[in-house]
Amino acid sequence: MLTFIFIWFGQVTSIIGSGLTGFALGVWVYQTTGSTTQFSLIYLFTELPAVLVAPVSGAIADRWNRRWIMILADTGSGISTLTIALLLWFGKLEIWHIYLAMAFSSICKGFQDPTYRASLTLLVPKKHFGRANGMIQLGEATGKLFSPVLAGILLGIVQLQGIILIDFVSFGIAILTLLFVRFPKHRQNCRQAIKDSPLWQEIRDGLNFILERSGLVGILIFFAVTNFTIGLAQVLITPMILGFTNTEVLGAILSIGGSGYLFGAILMSTWGGPKQKVRGIFGFEILLGLAILLIGLRPSPTLITLAAFLGFFSTPMIVACAGAIRQVKVPLELQGRVFAIWGTIAWLSFPSAYITAGPLADYVFQPLLLEGGILSDSIVGSLIGVGEGRGIGLLFILVGIFVIIATIIAYQYPRIRFVEDELPDIK
Repeated sequence: MLTFIFIWFGQVTSIIGSGLTGFALGVWVYQTTGSTTQFSLIYLFTELPAVLVAPVSGAIADRWNRRWIMILADTGSGISTLTIALLLWFGKLEIWHIYLAMAFSSICKGFQDPTYRASLTLLVPKKHFGRANGMIQLGEATGKLFSPVLAGILLGIVQLQGIILIDFVSFGIAILTLLFVRFPKHRQNCRQAIKDSPLWQEIRDGLNFILERSGLVGILIFFAVTNFTIGLAQVLITPMILGFTNTEVLGAILSIGGSGYLFGAILMSTWGGPKQKVRGIFGFEILLGLAILLIGLRPSPTLITLAAFLGFFSTPMIVACAGAIRQVKVPLELQGRVFAIWGTIAWLSFPSAYITAGPLADYVFQPLLLEGGILSDSIVGSLIGVGEGRGIGLLFILVGIFVIIATIIAYQYPRIRFVEDELPDIK
């Protein structure tokens, strides 16, 4: 665990640094262009390339030295960040430079993330997989919660150039921690053990491993479906809240509610989750669905804050439990490509939701509950309210109900419910 904790510290430092830059660049783009669309494109370029490159990166993680893959990925991200800093310093920075840099960093993340998660099983005893996954979620929670606050303070002190240089230093710390440790070698990790089969065959082997196990297929389909609906909620919570209050209240709701992610990650890293991890997945998915439903129920800052806390609290539990199941059931020599393919299928739902959310809210749900809308005088309007943002609130309610029903239905499938008993553990 000591080696893992040392590496984890470096990665958390890098996550915080990247969060500072992401927040600061988002503010810069919005203030420069005044365009919400161009602002939202940063998120698309930050996430989509990582998802698309994951199958290839996973296969490479099973072929080559995982420590050096992480070192090279962090180096690439650091160079991308430094390039933005230099362009800004010389007054040459343009919007497309940021999109290109974010896309390149996303590709680097696409190599780093599955390799990092697959390396966990080389470094940590099986009994601590749940705790280690909880620590990974804790690191991500730290970045999500503290980076925006720190960036807001630092923008007034060191400005955007200083924040980007801090991010560059954070990549250096992550690289140094990796240079000072050694990973145990798995039998596919040595250069002499690289297979003669082409890379596409390696990727197909990872996909076939999942497809041949109906329990894993069922869980993956469940995540792909529910992630899309959760992605809609993730994008639309800000415009829904701004429909009835101001930015100060919005910030307080997201900060206090978002702290649930930190508490959930801390609990998971110390507790390790239930013995039957699949029960943890579905139990906390129901809590997440209930939280999304409550967020849309009434335009009440107190209710939304409480519900957001519960939703954020559930997320690291779900992710860590699912990660622990995969790490116990997938052989070490297949973990890189299996984890990457899993992530591609499960997380591709989020960019799809980001693209769909705006038109769905603006042209379908928002008009329903505006004054004079189709549902404004109905029982729905009397229950959840009428006005700006209440159509999005209706969408939240439907999403929450869908997540709860989908969870109950999925849990009835025996291959999912007994996946931990039916699939053998790795040796």
